[in-house]
Amino acid sequence: MSSSARIPATLIAGDGIGPEIVESAVAVMEALGSPFEWDRQEAGAAAMKAAGDPLPAATLDSIRRTRLALKGPLETPSGGGWRSSNVRLREEFRLFANVRPARTIIPGGRFDNIDLLLIRENLEGLYIGHEHYVQIDDDPHAVAMATGINTRQGCRHILEYAFETAIALGRKKVTVVHKANIMKALTGIFLETAQQMHAERYKDRIAMDTIIVDACAMKLVLNPWQFDTLVTTNLFGDILSDLTAGLVGGLGMAPGANIGADAAIFEAVHGSAPDIAGKGLANPTALLLAAAQMLDHVKHHESANRLRKAIDDTLNVDQVRTGDLGGKAGTREYTQALVARIKQG
Repeated sequence: MSSSARIPATLIAGDGIGPEIVESAVAVMEALGSPFEWDRQEAGAAAMKAAGDPLPAATLDSIRRTRLALKGPLETPSGGGWRSSNVRLREEFRLFANVRPARTIIPGGRFDNIDLLLIRENLEGLYIGHEHYVQIDDDPHAVAMATGINTRQGCRHILEYAFETAIALGRKKVTVVHKANIMKALTGIFLETAQQMHAERYKDRIAMDTIIVDACAMKLVLNPWQFDTLVTTNLFGDILSDLTAGLVGGLGMAPGANIGADAAIFEAVHGSAPDIAGKGLANPTALLLAAAQMLDHVKHHESANRLRKAIDDTLNVDQVRTGDLGGKAGTREYTQALVARIKQG
């Protein structure tokens, strides 16, 4: 594809194993005839070290220009340190929808034939970060407080996206996950809005049911096949999306998309794994699946499907797998096998 026809996109290597899996994704995408012209930028700990900011202005400016990004994992210190760059990116670009598919790729595990789609509200709830401590006597951290906020507009935004996406993909049912029995206002507004919207706009187009989040977690590990598409608020979605990833082999098999009206960022949702960084052991599958989501986003569906098929065939026909999947291949060997598969097709 000529450079003039390419789609500008920001590329963020990230921290730990990020540079290794990002280079794998770039190589595989080039074998497909990548439509993207990459603008390489930094974020996370690498950017903090280089620029004194885990999310430098140059990176933000790049995403404002391209409105599209593929990123590796970013380090966020626990407790102290800087605020999550992932959360900052979502807020900066109003990426209201987090989209996490969970599909069985390697059969024969504890759960098989899983095909779930979890859509999570990305900007509200308890993740707005309004927290503070209250001092009592000589203890400055005697009381910790957090405020969660869900708005009617925010609920409508994510629910409309979930219903429309499920219908467009030919899915059969949307399950609304909530905790309105206890958090009657904070998640009650989400449940109430879902019921109103479905009755007014979607009842003849797709089925809907509702479930309390703790019951949902239990049922996902007892009988995940009863679910199809799940939509929920920020905190619940964060937890349940990792649970659904566990049904298909873990976060190494879990891609993620963050979608807004004016930008979209695609990512591997696992951590930076500093213990194996630079050793050539990392599994790039999650980021490659995120790249497939990115291709779908820009309407290159044929390339997205070729990429998913190459991953399936490399893992199951060629039996080339990284160590976390019980194989012996390193990142480079796995990447080379994927490229060979794509060229065969």
